[in-house]
Formats: sequence, structure tokens, C-alpha cells
Amino acid sequence: MQLTEDKITEIFYLADEFCHEFDKTISKHSLGNKPKRKPKMSKSEVITIVVLFHFGAFKNLKHFYQYFVKQHLAGEFPRTVSYNRFVELVQSVALPMTLFLKACCLGDCTGISFIDSTPISACKNKRIPRHKVFDGIAQRGKSTMGYFFGFKLHFVINDKGEILNFVITPGNTDDREPLKNKKFIEKLKGKLYADKGYVSQKLTEVLFIDGLHLITHIRNNMKNVLMEMKDKIMLRKRSVIETINDELKNICSVEHSRHRSFENFITNLVSGLIAYCFFPKKPAIKYETKDTEQLALF
Repeated sequence: MQLTEDKITEIFYLADEFCHEFDKTISKHSLGNKPKRKPKMSKSEVITIVVLFHFGAFKNLKHFYQYFVKQHLAGEFPRTVSYNRFVELVQSVALPMTLFLKACCLGDCTGISFIDSTPISACKNKRIPRHKVFDGIAQRGKSTMGYFFGFKLHFVINDKGEILNFVITPGNTDDREPLKNKKFIEKLKGKLYADKGYVSQKLTEVLFIDGLHLITHIRNNMKNVLMEMKDKIMLRKRSVIETINDELKNICSVEHSRHRSFENFITNLVSGLIAYCFFPKKPAIKYETKDTEQLALF
């Protein structure tokens, strides 16, 4: 994904406006004395740099910061710090960056939504017995690609390819668990399309009462059910969320096995989601509805 000056300005402007309101709100409820010295780089600058890293041009944050930001973006970021200090600043903006994603970057529900989960491996399988960074936090799980050790990223998108909401759980969490959380589905309405892993009659009835119609494929050992033709077509178009999974992992690099702390894992994942939200072109579904005056006879 090519970085342009307009895109850098857009991300920085939105991040700076949010951080200004965030600091104003936090200062009213903070305890103790304020720090005498402010960091050389502002929160909005740190957030912008981390988000720009996930646009896919680089795979190493240190190389990106030292050889691209400091040399080619010196005009946009004139007061850069050392890389070690920058990593400390990245960890300090984990909270405002997450709130920025929730408040300013997520899309709006259009009545057609798709849900899926994707594994986020913490390490390769052969290193599971000696892995210590996420000991007690990450869990072993199973996906369509086999067993893994790490977390699951559950997220919902609309037909435009925009992320509506997301949640991170241990790898052994059932895919249907986030749908039982009222806060996760409070902005969803209309129809929600999912794969066979979300089949549950009880869950479907509960969501239907809340105004959300869960539509899934049926398993091989289940009886066939009546379904509208447009719902069958939308289930076939559910692969759009798989395309987004591919972009998040291969372009935004939300998954890798080089984390050395849980804070780095969260900031890497959140900044990758923010970067995807700023992509100029997202995988989407194009469809048209046409009302006719034809009378169907049965």
C-alpha cells in the first residue's frame, strides 16, 4: 500500500484531535502531580508512525523507523527520538490508540454484516512447550488450518468491508461466545451471516429477540431449512471476510511470533486494525435491489 502525504496528514489530523480530547478528559480525573517534562514526541505522532508501519511497505518496525521515518519523513516528524525510546512511547499510547480505534475508525452497520474469527498465533507450534511471553494468557486452540497457540480475533464487518467491532480472546474460546456479549452486538442490526461454527438454535433465538437475524450454513447431519434466495447468495459472498483476514495478516502484519511482551502484542494488533480502516479500497460486496410488481403464484 503506497503512502501519500495526504494519507499521512489525514491520519495525523484525526489522531491529534482525538489525543487532545483524550488528554483533556484524563487530566480531570488524574491523581498526583503532573510530569514536569513532556515527551519529545507527542502521542499523535507516535500513533501515526505505528499506523503507517502497517501499510505493508515494511515488515520490521526498527528498520521502518530508522531508515524511512527518520530519513524520508523528517519534514513530517522533525523531533524523532531513539528507537529504544520510541518503543517505550509506543507502549505508553496503547490505551489512547485502542480508544481511537473504537471511537474514530470503525464503520457503521448497514443491516448486512458478516462475522468470523481468525487465529493469531503467539509462536510456532514447535516452540509451544518453551514459550514464556504469553504463559497463562494465550491458550491452545484449533482452527480450519490445524492447532495453534495464541489468541483469536473475532470481528464483524459490513457489506462495504468496514470493521464494525472486534474482540480478542484466548485461542480456546468458542466462536459463539462474543455474540453472547451485549456490548459486542449493540450496534448490529438486520442480518448477520456466519459460517457453520456459529450454528446454535438457542443463540439464534436470543439474537432474533434483540433484532439481529443470525444466518449460517447447516451442517451435514442437520435437516434442511427454508431460506430466502438473497440469504443464500449472501452466504456465498461471505468469503469477503476471509479476504479481509488475508489483508490483516499479510499486509497489516497483525500476526507474527516476535513479540516480547503483551503490551507489544496489543499495540501491534490495534495499530494494524487502524491501518486497515484507513485503506482507500477495501474488499466489498456490490449488489442492487430491484422491486417489481410481478405476482408470484405458488
